[in-house]
Amino acid sequence: MSTRKIVVGITGASGAPYAKRMLGWLGQRSKSKGDVEVAVCLSATAAEVWSLECGGDIREELGDFPIWGMRDYKAPFASGSAGWHAMAIVPCSMSTVARVAHGISDTLLTRAADVMIKERRTLVIVPREMPLSVIHLENLTTLAKAGAIIQPAMPSFYGKTKTLEQAIDTVVGRTLDQLGLEHDLLHRWGAK
Repeated sequence: MSTRKIVVGITGASGAPYAKRMLGWLGQRSKSKGDVEVAVCLSATAAEVWSLECGGDIREELGDFPIWGMRDYKAPFASGSAGWHAMAIVPCSMSTVARVAHGISDTLLTRAADVMIKERRTLVIVPREMPLSVIHLENLTTLAKAGAIIQPAMPSFYGKTKTLEQAIDTVVGRTLDQLGLEHDLLHRWGAK
């Protein structure tokens, strides 16, 4: 069985519940099937936003995962030679979008994203911002041209979404799709 190595970056953008749900699912998957290895890196404000939006301490809640410091460039995913498969930045601030789009690898999170781009591996950017300025759109376009997948945190409702948790699952499910992981978090178009 092949293990899929995935980096999850969490920034200070609003949208921490998306990261919490995704990491909860990845943790369950890792324990039940053992086919996923996950590492987490945080921006400077991720823990503060997590506390505001989810309650609790991010490091305690994510105790099952290695959490790498912003300047810990010894992390295995800081180099392309380590062979990590994919990265999702959930949620992704526009500040992080700008730095990654312009090759500024000044933190472990932006370095890991840069590695995914240069190695032509899957990088999923989940921005959670509105409205978007022309600068935001140009930076997102730059990332898309470089091969990143831009997947805004825009829930779908055609599956008769009724709760906030179901709405979150539509975004998390689509992110897991891009990471190459099968799941049953969302209603598929055309499915009965």
